[in-house]
Amino acid sequence: MTSDSVSTSVSARTTPWLALAISFAAVILASALGGLSANSADGYAQLEQPGFAPPSWVFGPTWTLLYALMAIAAWLVWRTGPSPETRRALTLYGVQLVLNAAWTPLFFGLGWCGVAFFELSALLVVLIATVVMFWRRSTLAGALLLPYLAWSTFALCLNFAVWQLNN
Repeated sequence: MTSDSVSTSVSARTTPWLALAISFAAVILASALGGLSANSADGYAQLEQPGFAPPSWVFGPTWTLLYALMAIAAWLVWRTGPSPETRRALTLYGVQLVLNAAWTPLFFGLGWCGVAFFELSALLVVLIATVVMFWRRSTLAGALLLPYLAWSTFALCLNFAVWQLNN
């Protein structure tokens, strides 16, 4: 075995793990960018809440799980190999990550609950398309995004209610 074939073999084994690390780094970056805008727990507690609003401590563990599932789903799609469909699916995923990161500054940082509602509506449209495209590449990847879709739908309802109560 030549040194070239050994390095190629090592590269082939490490690339999937590097891709997984990049996938986790992307969700951590999206989370961090959103979190830079404000202390969400303090801002959330100061708003008038609907009866179905969860306590602020629920959001941290929920988002940690959702971001982990998102990262794994993106990695699974990446593993389906280079193709136009994979690129489109991962591009949509990137768009929804940007929209995800933008919501917190709009809602908490600027206090624009109405704008945040419409931004979250756009996120849901992109997220639904992402789920469909992920599902076509990997059923498991699509399924891993379903909790995120459910939580985001709940968040849209909560955002609307908070907007109305604090308008």
